[in-house]
Amino acid sequence: MRKPPVHKSFFNALRGIFLMIKWERNFQIEMVALLINLFLIFYLKLTTIDAILIVIVCFGVLAAEIFNTAIEKICDIIRPEFDTRIGFIKDIAAGAVLLMAALSVIVGFLTYINYIFP
Repeated sequence: MRKPPVHKSFFNALRGIFLMIKWERNFQIEMVALLINLFLIFYLKLTTIDAILIVIVCFGVLAAEIFNTAIEKICDIIRPEFDTRIGFIKDIAAGAVLLMAALSVIVGFLTYINYIFP
């Protein structure tokens, strides 16, 4: 099987992101959090390093959510009926998102506290 042209690969990747925005509630919430953070970066005039940290953790949460959703969809195809082993896999993937989200809250708190209470 031949690899698709580069522009087709980018199109497919962007399509995946738009599908996440359209269908996945948690991803939508995390996108709103990203937009709020982008606003705060400019409103509070964060330093470049602080802004980079905020953007990295925001995109990390989004990427973790995409991986989690992909794992859940694959598990649903493999075993549509309830299976405790599949539940275990899904819980682990969701735990990764939770850890990344917790990290983003900690980084956000430690960063923004210096700008809100100088």
